[in-house]
Amino acid sequence: MRLTEAVAAHRDHLERERAYSPNTIDAYGADLADLVAFAATQQVEDVDGVDLELLRDWLWQATERKLARATIARRAAAARSLTAWLHRTGRTAIDAGARLRAPKAQGRLPRVVGSDQVRELFAGLEARAAEGDPSALRDLALIELIYGSALRVSEACGVDLDDVDLSALTVRVTGKGAKDRVVPFGVPAARAITAYRDRGRPVLAERGGGAAGAALFLGDRGGRLGPRSVHRLTSRLLEAVPGSGPSGPHALRHSAATHLLDGGADLRAVQAMLGHASLGTTQIYTHVSMERLAESYRLAHPRS
Repeated sequence: MRLTEAVAAHRDHLERERAYSPNTIDAYGADLADLVAFAATQQVEDVDGVDLELLRDWLWQATERKLARATIARRAAAARSLTAWLHRTGRTAIDAGARLRAPKAQGRLPRVVGSDQVRELFAGLEARAAEGDPSALRDLALIELIYGSALRVSEACGVDLDDVDLSALTVRVTGKGAKDRVVPFGVPAARAITAYRDRGRPVLAERGGGAAGAALFLGDRGGRLGPRSVHRLTSRLLEAVPGSGPSGPHALRHSAATHLLDGGADLRAVQAMLGHASLGTTQIYTHVSMERLAESYRLAHPRS
């Protein structure tokens, strides 16, 4: 089987059978396209020619190109996924990538927006929404829900009208691996969603001429709001907030998780809310909380 055909079939497998997120599928696709190009320079065009030595040389080339360790680690994961699938489906006699290792991705603590800064952020959104502009009403409801429920951007954009239960203060979202979960949100988010649903969304939906469908959050042209628009919004909101690190909607999710733990929430409850399959993934937020605690101790404790 030609390597290009194998990569295309593997992508279809990830999309249809494994239900990987579009971002992961695209990232793996780009990584494996690079592997195909590298293999061609080594006169390898069929899957039988892909062995451990070739894969190691490919990762070494990435190291020589000064690619980030996280990128190289992801490339190794993409290669292991491909070779495991090839072997499992009988397309190769051995799993060439089973022993492939890559540099461990450097751990980075996520950016966290302080509680006081969050209050200032919402105060600005509320002031804009008070004027009744439909986009401003949407922005307030959207950010309230992302922060209030610690949602991923894809989850927030995928929320439909029927997914929101304002009486129970819960929202049903579809996370990674097409797994559904129900998460709570607070009274401020409920107020913002109600105002947007009643006064903002109808105006935006009219602009789309029926393109809105069941989507809760609509763009300025009336279709379902997309992740890029949410990234632009949150980047604009967070550009004036002190602190380094990414300024996308994930910063709000990180902040919500950290604030929950700072307030005494149980780690497993936060894990369920975030939709993490592994408790270890959630534990990064305990590191953030301890870092904040240590800083407070250094600044305030008389015997620090």
